[in-house]
Amino acid sequence: MSLTLSVPPRTDAPTLAGLPVAVIGAGPVGLAAAAQLLERGVDVVIYEAGPSAATAVRAWGHTRLFTAWEHLVDPAAARLLDTTDWEAPAAKKLPYGSDFVRDYLEPLAATPELSGRIRYGHRVAAVSRQGMDRTRSTGRAETPFLLRLDHDGEVRDELARAVIDTSGTYTTPNTLNSSGVGLSHGDDVAGSISHALPDVLGQDRERFAGRHTVVVGAGHSAANTLIKLATLAKDAPGTTITWAIRSSTPARVYGSAADQLEGRGDLGGAVRDLVRAGAIAFVDRFEVDDVTRTADGVQLVGRRRGEPLAVAADIVVNATGFRPDLDMLREVRVSLDEIVEAPRQLAPLIDPNLHSCGTVYPHGVAELGHPEPNLYIAGMKSYGRAPTFLLLTGYEQVRSIADELAGNHEAARLVQLELPETGVCSTNLPDAFGCAVDGPAAGGCCS
Repeated sequence: MSLTLSVPPRTDAPTLAGLPVAVIGAGPVGLAAAAQLLERGVDVVIYEAGPSAATAVRAWGHTRLFTAWEHLVDPAAARLLDTTDWEAPAAKKLPYGSDFVRDYLEPLAATPELSGRIRYGHRVAAVSRQGMDRTRSTGRAETPFLLRLDHDGEVRDELARAVIDTSGTYTTPNTLNSSGVGLSHGDDVAGSISHALPDVLGQDRERFAGRHTVVVGAGHSAANTLIKLATLAKDAPGTTITWAIRSSTPARVYGSAADQLEGRGDLGGAVRDLVRAGAIAFVDRFEVDDVTRTADGVQLVGRRRGEPLAVAADIVVNATGFRPDLDMLREVRVSLDEIVEAPRQLAPLIDPNLHSCGTVYPHGVAELGHPEPNLYIAGMKSYGRAPTFLLLTGYEQVRSIADELAGNHEAARLVQLELPETGVCSTNLPDAFGCAVDGPAAGGCCS
């Protein structure tokens, strides 16, 4: 039996009165959701697992976005900041992740309206209904949500009238092997595997200098790292680079001259030139089965065009993309597409086989709803394993959700959004974070 909502859920039940909307994650979309809700007079609390706002962005703060400031600031958040001494950054400038945090996200989180509503160091371990697991139906929409929180080892429960999960996907990368089930020798080789977007020219320089790095993945995160490694190789003798992808061509990286984001368009040309010049050894159609330890380092073992292949490395950068952590949602009723793990109504609109950042249709509560009333997954996590997310999309998502929770159901369904066209509409399944780039092609898109 399929569980669906045919009418807008009630938000005025006496059992929900006085409870806030719970937002999971104090990243750019989570903070925007809070700003949108407060603007409509809806109480909100934000639970952030990290010690400060935008923990994930800080992790790749050394990387420059290929989206300009004009596409990075949520309108409601800007109106909130305008009541302070905040100065809006230059609209056409391309910021680094650290600039994005310092010049926008930190000031936003510090506003009087938001600062007292953010609970740092609070990891949401589970979401359920008070006294109801996912199997109970009677009175479900009028029953408060229960959030199980872990704060410095202390576990407690808090109630909410609605939940918006904007926790992202950065902490749950895809596996290196093509089957997706994880490495059989994961613990043994963990020290030789890097997360996507390492700080190759900064704090991680010594890890890569003079060594052979294999970058796995055919998206923008891989491209960003490849460009930085090529820059490092000019100054650090013995630094060599191999780029391995499982598809026949890195269409998403190479892009198109039609890309309306110039930085993203330049990225493809920069990487292509490095491959053609021999600065990067390119291995296509490589299906990785495992990573094993060798006397000198590690090796990626797999198949290329049906034939066995092993590629030796000192360091492997896992730029194979990300997936949503759904464990916290096991006791609520979510409806997800079987392939990309996005909300079922949204999945056809973001299928990476058909769509790029700029060809995704505008969408809001109608596509983001679940059989669980007043539960929404927004931001990067709403895209599941698809890599085509833009912050503008997330901002419009939470604007629509905020209108819905405020009772403005008609406004919630008037979704309008213009996205820069990418010119790349046909790719394989997701294989990159797709959010940032640096070097000669600095610019950014999916952020």
